[in-house]
Amino acid sequence: MNVFLVDGTYELFRHFFAMPSAKDAEDREVGAVRGVLGSLLSMVEEGASHLGVATDHVVESFRNHLWEGYKTGEGIEPALAEQFHPLEAALEALGVCVWPMIEFEADDALASAAAKAHDDPQVEQVFICTPDKDLAQCVRGRRVVQFDRRAGVMRDADGIRAKFGVSPESIPDYLALVGDTADGFPGLKGWGAKSAARVLARYERLEAIPDAASAWDVDVRGAGRLATELAGHRDQADLFRDLATLRTDAPVYESLDELRWRGPHPAFFEYCARLNAPGLLKRAQALAP
Repeated sequence: MNVFLVDGTYELFRHFFAMPSAKDAEDREVGAVRGVLGSLLSMVEEGASHLGVATDHVVESFRNHLWEGYKTGEGIEPALAEQFHPLEAALEALGVCVWPMIEFEADDALASAAAKAHDDPQVEQVFICTPDKDLAQCVRGRRVVQFDRRAGVMRDADGIRAKFGVSPESIPDYLALVGDTADGFPGLKGWGAKSAARVLARYERLEAIPDAASAWDVDVRGAGRLATELAGHRDQADLFRDLATLRTDAPVYESLDELRWRGPHPAFFEYCARLNAPGLLKRAQALAP
């Protein structure tokens, strides 16, 4: 069997900006929720039988205690923010396994579920459905792949190397050097995507990179300046790598059977009525085993 792990927070953002506004029976914005539900039903229509969706129940996580500038919920449009919790409830009513994260982030839940599924001999392939570069670190050969459903692009380990210039295991080190503006940490001064990729393709991990550029077994433009920056800020680089490293001990599923979609719960009728979306109910009922 194949397992599909979906970044619910990303999907909510994507549909919020892609879908027209829609109001529920109480005049609340629900266009993104309707869009995500429809997207999940499309996956089932295309043959997905085992699914899990990770969400950020709150935007802040343990990483906010590690780095003051780490991302927060500030600046999220109210009409989008107010759909976070209704999405979780609607997905549960649809019968989809949902992991709402509080201490951890949705990405940690996806990493944890991917690791469990990877180790399960019943699983043929794991699809991590998000374009988020953080999740590239979870790719393992062709068994665990990253799937950007919107772009229709799937990347295995070779695909990650082609895109970033480093192996999946080196993605946290890569992000530590170049930074991640979406998550709110800057990386090291002067280090860019090309220089980080060339150096890490040779040394793989931050601690393996020599302090002196004269000892580098790789040709990189501005190597002396880059080496000085790294040597003087290794503690900060280690912190950024820690921020970029996804945890694999987030609470997700115990048994693979929890991911099997068996159809909507009776409460889904009420949710579809509230969302003014009878079409979603008809699709779900038609797909139910």
